[in-house]
Amino acid sequence: MNHPAIRKGAVAVITGAAVGIGYAIARRVASEGMNVVLFDRDSDALNVASKTILNEFPKVKLLAIQGDVTSERDLHQLYERSCEFGEVSLLVNNAAIINRAGPWDGMSKWRTLMDVNFWSVLMLQHLFVETMFSQNGAAAIVNLGSKEGITTRPGNAAYSLSKAAIKVLTEQLAHELREKVGDRISAHLLIPGYTFTPMNFPGMTSETQKPDSPWTADQVANRMIEKMAEGDFYIFCEDNESSWELDQRRMQWAADDMIKNRPALSRWHEDYADQFAAYIADVANK
Repeated sequence: MNHPAIRKGAVAVITGAAVGIGYAIARRVASEGMNVVLFDRDSDALNVASKTILNEFPKVKLLAIQGDVTSERDLHQLYERSCEFGEVSLLVNNAAIINRAGPWDGMSKWRTLMDVNFWSVLMLQHLFVETMFSQNGAAAIVNLGSKEGITTRPGNAAYSLSKAAIKVLTEQLAHELREKVGDRISAHLLIPGYTFTPMNFPGMTSETQKPDSPWTADQVANRMIEKMAEGDFYIFCEDNESSWELDQRRMQWAADDMIKNRPALSRWHEDYADQFAAYIADVANK
């Protein structure tokens, strides 16, 4: 049995829905009979995605909206048209960019990334949550996090910060929703591992062969549906190189940096390399 927000005839709104994980989620919820609103800035990819989903699921209603998540005007249009389309029971904030910006890089890089990865999510929550309160049916919000927002590996400060912010925002959202309406509206943090998407493989096409290491976007979408049904808030996805046990050790090590007063990001500190290797030795090759 699915999460009650995943139900036939209700509307799922998905940002960054033309390719990758967003597109996979759109197809997956369409397979459950949901009507879907696809939002993406790439009009060509959006057209292809829309036609493909409608060909595969001809009974599903689909609304494709071209727009930019950094535009408040576009987000308001997305909200208004989605609500006119039907009862929105699922909002998936998937749109994100990497745009590697370091701790002292220029503000323009940081602002662009945070506008896409964080502020758009907060804006859409602001728009949709009150509407979900006014509806009778169950609803859910899924925000896309990242393991980089938990262990905050070096080399991609802005992205890691944005995903750490999404983690905290979604935790706070889940708590406040639970306090206000119990389990009628839930929030979930989807945490993909290494995934075969255009974000990780720029320029990929339908002919690009998937390497062995990453999961497919369909595997991530299936994991989301499965774990939402089980009531999970943190929805972790492995990949074909990092097991769940290894991910747990990495997260525990990151948390212990504070508890044990180690240097920041000690997992990547040369003085702790041997200690960390020993810490994960029994799970690293599973």
